[in-house]
Parts: sequence; structure tokens; C-alpha cells
Amino acid sequence: MHAEAASEQSSLCFSLLSFRRAGGIKVQLCGFLQYANIVGVAIGYTIAASISMLAIKRANCFHVEGHVNPCHISSTPYMIIFGVAEIFFSQIPDFDQISWLSILAAIMSFTYSTIGLGLGIVQVVANKGVKGSLTGISIGVVTPMDKVWRSLQAFGDIAFAYSYSLILIEIQDTIRAPPPSEAKVMRRATVVSVATTTLFYMLCGCMGYAAFGDNAPGNLLTGFGFYEPFWLLDIANAAIVVHLVGAYQVYCQPLFAFVEKWAQQRWPKSRFITGEIQVPLVSCGFKLNLFRLTWRSAFVVATTVVSMLLPFFNDVVGFLGAIGFWPLTVYFPVEMYIVQKKIPKWSSQWVCLQLLSLACLIITIAAAAGSIAGIMSDLKVYKPFSTTD
Repeated sequence: MHAEAASEQSSLCFSLLSFRRAGGIKVQLCGFLQYANIVGVAIGYTIAASISMLAIKRANCFHVEGHVNPCHISSTPYMIIFGVAEIFFSQIPDFDQISWLSILAAIMSFTYSTIGLGLGIVQVVANKGVKGSLTGISIGVVTPMDKVWRSLQAFGDIAFAYSYSLILIEIQDTIRAPPPSEAKVMRRATVVSVATTTLFYMLCGCMGYAAFGDNAPGNLLTGFGFYEPFWLLDIANAAIVVHLVGAYQVYCQPLFAFVEKWAQQRWPKSRFITGEIQVPLVSCGFKLNLFRLTWRSAFVVATTVVSMLLPFFNDVVGFLGAIGFWPLTVYFPVEMYIVQKKIPKWSSQWVCLQLLSLACLIITIAAAAGSIAGIMSDLKVYKPFSTTD
């Protein structure tokens, strides 16, 4: 999808006619939330990628020095490395030109999920039984209040796993015209992708807890529940990094396109914004735009700096998942469906949909509260740019 098409369609928000009739306030609110959440996703991905790169270094250190060596390493250099890579890839102009990167990212996701699941199963077999319980971590290992906060945060972590809903419209717009129709293709793709994602994530989460019980790390592949085989952990974490490089671009392209289209409309005669420079060193005839280079690089730098200041993966991810889940995945789609199907107000179907939306709102508020509590707890002991134990 070209930048113009991405910015015009930009999000699920602009497809709701009733919101336009209401003066566009809800359209603007939806757009703001979508783009703000994309910024948050970029920060979360930067943190996650740096943790995986750091895990590769520490796994090798543990293998050589032994598990008693704390292997203190700072995550800051790895965030900078990830940021530099994203500056390079962010110069790809259009959404449809990163399809190869998206495919590679999907393959990497399948790779590290399979490795994590396999290691969990092997550990359960080695333990000759399942650890943990149906009620989760035991009181005593954590306080009752900590258990409540962690349970609420988990809802946010789960919601973050389905943040793809932010860019469903952009993905749909890259599909060719019928036959078959875009709606049918997206319906089938969504069912398959959600089912596959849910299956793998639930298996990985359950097997990780079954393998380690109360001592289960927040991240199965970077929390060092597993130390060996270190080379397999290296492969899994490398796959995570490659996956996140691609995912970062897939999520940020709509925001990039929106800002660039707005700038072109605001200053149509500016050569800095609209002019392109042919780059002769690239065989495919790549054209460099100075505004694109400046704006996208600044965006990556800003998200990288924020990531350095808040490198709390689980808590940050839980918060981002919470604040984006209800408005963008539930509320606006439900309102669109009601308008599209012309569902009468106070009918049984309308009431059920509103109850669903209300239930998800309660979950969102609870998950956000749990994640904020986790972040506040982390900030009490955190020192910026310090090494990681």
C-alpha cells in the first residue's frame, strides 16, 4: 500500500460514518489513540529486542563462566543497535514494499515460539511432573497484593499479543481486488492467525509455568529458566530480534505515512518535504526523501531513548496492551458493527454488545492498574543506563 493510501485510510476509525456525522470528534479520538498506541508498540518492541540481544550475550557468558557468575551487562548498547537498524529499515517508503520483511518476521515468530514450547516440554519431562497450580503463584512467594497486581498485569500482556488489530485496515488495503473480496480474505486470514497465535501463546505460557511453577521467569527465553543448550537459546533470541525488526516496521508504517501526507498537504511546495533524491548506489533505483529521512530517524531515536529510560518489558507491555485493547479492539469495532448492521438501540443484540464492551473496559482498567503498579515498583529500584543482573 502506498503512503498516500495508508494515510487516507490510516485506521479503522475513518470507516465509521456515524462518527463523522457526530462532528468527527470520535474519529479524531480513535486516530489519536491508534497512533499513540503505535508509538507505545515501538517502545515495547525496542525493549523486547534489546532484552533478547542481551540474553544472547548472557547465555554465552553463563556457558563459559558458569551460572554463579552474574554476567552484569547493560541493555543500553543493544537498544542503540536496534535503533540504528530501525533507522535504516524505516527509509523503506511504502507499506507494500516491506512484505518480504513481514514474511521473514512471521517465520522468525514461528521459530522462537516452537523452540520455547519444545524447551518447556523437555523441562516438564525432566521434572517428571508438572509444577505450579491452577491458582498461580503461591502466597508466600509473593504477597497477596502482589499476586493481585500480577494477575491484572497478565491481562494486559495477553491483550498486547493481539495488538495487530491496530493495523488490520492497512493490511487489508494491500490485498488485491476481488475475486476473492478483501473482506473474505481478511476474515479467513484473521480466523487462522488468531487461532494459531492463541494456540502457540497458550501452549508456551502453560508449558513454561508447568516447567518452573512459582519460579517461572517473565520471559521464557530471556529469563534464564533455561541455561542449556545455550546455542538453541541463542537461535531463539536471534529469531525474536529479527521478528521485532520486521514487526516494528509493519506497525509504524501507517504512522509514518500519515505524518508525511499531512506535511505534503501543509507545505506542498517545499522541496525538503516533497523532493526526492535518486540514490545511484542502490540497483533498484531507491529514492531518498529528506523529510522522510529526518522525521522517521527522529521518531526512532525518540522511541529508543524512552526505551532506555523504561526497560521494564513485562510491565510496559502490559500497560500498552491494556490502554489499547478496549478502545481500539472492542469499543470502536463494536460501534461500527452496530451502525453497519443497523442494530436497534436496546434490542437484545445491542444490549449484549454493550455488555461485552463494558466487560472489556473493566478488564482494561484492571490491567492498566496492575501494570502501573508494576512500573512504580520497578522505578523504586531502577537506575537508568545501569547493568542488568
